[in-house]
Amino acid sequence: MTRLDHLVLAAKALGEGLQYVQDTLGLELPPAGGKHPLMGTHNRLLNLGNGAYLEIIAIDPEAPPPAQLRWFDLDRFTGAPRLLTWVARTEDLARYQGFGLGPAREARRGELEWHITLPEDGRLHWGGVVPYLIQWGLRHPTHTLPDMGCRLVELVLFHPEAEAVARVLHKLDLELNQIRLEPAPKPELRAFIQTPGGLQLLR
Repeated sequence: MTRLDHLVLAAKALGEGLQYVQDTLGLELPPAGGKHPLMGTHNRLLNLGNGAYLEIIAIDPEAPPPAQLRWFDLDRFTGAPRLLTWVARTEDLARYQGFGLGPAREARRGELEWHITLPEDGRLHWGGVVPYLIQWGLRHPTHTLPDMGCRLVELVLFHPEAEAVARVLHKLDLELNQIRLEPAPKPELRAFIQTPGGLQLLR
């Protein structure tokens, strides 16, 4: 079984993404996050409860370009900050090799270590609605993330080929109790998040 690990919100600049999330959710994020030397990116994180979190990510202008295309299609990212894709957690990543998600790469940030599937062309899976898969080492980001009182209520996935996407999600053994899939003209993600100030929509 795999389950939602984190949401990925991308921005052209990390500060821009951070401001968008703080304005939308009505709170100030803690100074949690860091740099990814493997990919030349940096992030900020928000605990969403139940072992899930939000990652705000952007290309790090101070980092040298990586040897490969960056994860989450960030090399081609344009426009305003937005939910780009999501990542699902598994305890047996090898089981899903050959599922078209790309080879697993080892990465680290500080004391965190993980393996993540990365398509070699850097592109999103099904426009972002099919997740990347991750297997963590001994530590998980939520072990040390402060609780700001935010909880993910529902992640809604939109795609013009919703039935085909549903079959892919089923193949990945995904736990879908917080996830809803709907047909729509183009791929999109929306997250309903309960905050201390009320229910908010992040998109």
